[in-house]
Amino acid sequence: MHRPDHSTDIEETLWALTDLVRQGKIRAFGCSTFPPEEIVDAHHVAERRGLIRFWTEQPPYSLLARGVEAALLPICQRYGMGVLTWGPLASGFLTGRYRKGRPADLSTGRAALTPMRFDPDVPGNAAKLDAVEKLAELADDIGCSLPELAVAFAAAHPAVTSVIIGPRTMPQLEGLLKGASLALDDATMDRIDEIVPPGTDLYNANWSPPVLSDAARRRRPPADRAVA
Repeated sequence: MHRPDHSTDIEETLWALTDLVRQGKIRAFGCSTFPPEEIVDAHHVAERRGLIRFWTEQPPYSLLARGVEAALLPICQRYGMGVLTWGPLASGFLTGRYRKGRPADLSTGRAALTPMRFDPDVPGNAAKLDAVEKLAELADDIGCSLPELAVAFAAAHPAVTSVIIGPRTMPQLEGLLKGASLALDDATMDRIDEIVPPGTDLYNANWSPPVLSDAARRRRPPADRAVA
């Protein structure tokens, strides 16, 4: 399930997916970018109704997006779910393409689709670029590239099963694979924690979940707001 479907009850979704498994059409199923509370809800619905549960979760996780460390990853560990993280390079911020004090090309790639996410004049992006400078310095100090550091970091969390890297060229693949064999010591991990504290999400600093951004989901209809 690529994203939660808030127009369909999770029980109906699990019934449909369970039917597909029992019919032999799929072996198992998982979810992607589900909030922790919705994973818990799905788990209890499956348990209560005798349905098959989500076996994996696929969340965004990177040096700049550590929000999943607070609740999502511990919940996946508790339920024995596999975790396949995506976005270890934070849409290019951790490739070295976007650096502080350098002009950003907002006409190509992901930047052309969501320029606000990469525009250095946006306050939230300034914090990302500050962190990238410090992380690039750290990578230099330990003798690796910034992308290698990014992959090694994501793989270091005990809840993570695998890291989806998504290279487009052979040199990118070869460079990222070096990060898979890089073991970061505690001193390096401590320096990362100083730059981007555990549970901090710099990458999505300008994003709000639908329950907050959609006013209709947090306001009763005007006629129903009076309590008496």
